[in-house]
Amino acid sequence: MFRSRTHLFLGVVVAAAFAAPASTVAAGSNAGHRTGSIYTLTNSTAGNAVVAFDRAADGTLTERGTYPTGGTGTGAGLGSQGALAIDGDHLFAVNAASDSISELRVRPDGLVLESVVPSGGTTPISITVRNHLLYVLNSGGTANITGFLAGPHDVVRLPGSTRTLSPGTTGPAQVSFTPDGHSLVVTEKGSSTIDTFRVGAFGYAGTAVVHASTGGTPFGFDFDRRGHVLVSNADGSASSYALDRAGDLSVISGAVPTGNAAPCWLVATPNGRYAYTANAGAGTLSGFAIARDGSLTLLAADGVSASFGPDSHPLDEIVTDDGRFIYNLTDGLHVINGFRIGSDGSLAATGSSTELPAGTIGIVAA
Repeated sequence: MFRSRTHLFLGVVVAAAFAAPASTVAAGSNAGHRTGSIYTLTNSTAGNAVVAFDRAADGTLTERGTYPTGGTGTGAGLGSQGALAIDGDHLFAVNAASDSISELRVRPDGLVLESVVPSGGTTPISITVRNHLLYVLNSGGTANITGFLAGPHDVVRLPGSTRTLSPGTTGPAQVSFTPDGHSLVVTEKGSSTIDTFRVGAFGYAGTAVVHASTGGTPFGFDFDRRGHVLVSNADGSASSYALDRAGDLSVISGAVPTGNAAPCWLVATPNGRYAYTANAGAGTLSGFAIARDGSLTLLAADGVSASFGPDSHPLDEIVTDDGRFIYNLTDGLHVINGFRIGSDGSLAATGSSTELPAGTIGIVAA
């Protein structure tokens, strides 16, 4: 029902609003040799852009090209997870300094900029999309989430969809749909709270339901196959929660220590067996086994599944849809590092990308 209502609303309200044809950005090369793609965001003050990499069968990356978003970035980290999102052949990016979001079409020969629209607030830092319904997290001023409908050539704001976060919100970090699309989840670092919003008819979110985090400074999060919420806590731990249809969270695993400083980002494998935190303060990744009930157990006693070295400052990460590789945006080294994921959750390095601009944020795979 959720999907059909969203599509009905899209057809009635948005059909006439979708704008003019897009302009094609310069195409890349090496298209015939890739098995997938990795995208990241420069976040540059001189003009934000998506950097695209071809992914080979062995996990190695080859830079394909850079594609402007039509907005501007801050030139520094946003303290968030999810600055990029992908839905089929469309890529969405935040422009934190120009208070806008961009839609780019994914083509075999590169990316095409389709539209740039105001984000519904200030300083957009995280974005999520499902079935053409998109929500963006705005962290500036009165922090909010705002909804949009994504069409073939344009993104249109969902009228009256803006929802403020919980009172006293400080430092929101990520917004994401749950796997079933029935709820949105937002982490708030400064207040150590997690907000949930039920998504109702025509894609409208309800008011925030506020939950105290079981670990301090909840930051990045992901979901396992059963919809459990897996959260990295920057104070040094990871937690998991069950989320019911009413939007209420219940703790499964409390604050499980990583043994590594500042685990700020977290991704899970598509099969729901493993999750990995990126530990910015330690220069490491920590792997966790995920049980059927959503409970978390460290894979290594010292919490180190991969190490990048001192001052490497690993940030955003992504697991490919086939579950074979994980990629980390390693801020201190200005590269993307890749790893093959073993059947036991162990990580084997596949190499690094070409150098990226300082301040690069966000990462998605296609």
